[in-house]
Amino acid sequence: MVSTAIILAGGFGTRLRPLTDTIPKPLLPVQGKPTLLHIIENLREHDIKNIILSVGYKAALIENYFGDGKKWGVTISYSRESEPLGTGGAVKKAAVGIKGPFVLVGGDGLMDVDFTKMKEQFKRDNADLIMALTEREDVENFGVVTLKGKVITSFINKPKREEAPTNLVDIGAYIINPACLRLLPEGKSSIEKDCFEKIVKNGNVTCFIHLGQWFPTDTPEKYKLACDTFMATK
Repeated sequence: MVSTAIILAGGFGTRLRPLTDTIPKPLLPVQGKPTLLHIIENLREHDIKNIILSVGYKAALIENYFGDGKKWGVTISYSRESEPLGTGGAVKKAAVGIKGPFVLVGGDGLMDVDFTKMKEQFKRDNADLIMALTEREDVENFGVVTLKGKVITSFINKPKREEAPTNLVDIGAYIINPACLRLLPEGKSSIEKDCFEKIVKNGNVTCFIHLGQWFPTDTPEKYKLACDTFMATK
């Protein structure tokens, strides 16, 4: 059973400055709660209660806010980066000791993904990696995939709208077999380029189509839209 999640919450939030000069991006409020708390509560609703927060920038503020997680009915531990490791390095460090498949999510995307159904599909597909996708018109701002059935065959980063093969974009929610992380080099790396793009060549990456909410919050414009529009489930 998939019951562990790694949340990447260590970024500098450069594009959100000056908001992130004093507050780390995962603690920015949306509907009265930190972005990261919305993410944790959604994971909890799908029985994913062992949470590992990969932290870096202003890590102490995040650790002081969430503590051990008991207040929210989860168990939280921390993987702290002493220097930026990139998404791949951060995941590899945080995943030490994880034996089975785990959820991986970004700490700045508000979504109501049905991880229960996603876990069930991951098991049925017998995949190395399952990636949540959603339809967007503005594909030029995101990573797009090509599909053969439900198998992902390639990734295209920020294509021109008229040249995009599909309108399905990566929303930053995955279930991954930890054996895949062996592909990552030691030190700094990219989970997308150094892991996902290699796995997809083996034909064992499938997709989960998310029909609900997804609000990235990595720019002032996207953050404002999330604040105005996101409907909290709790």
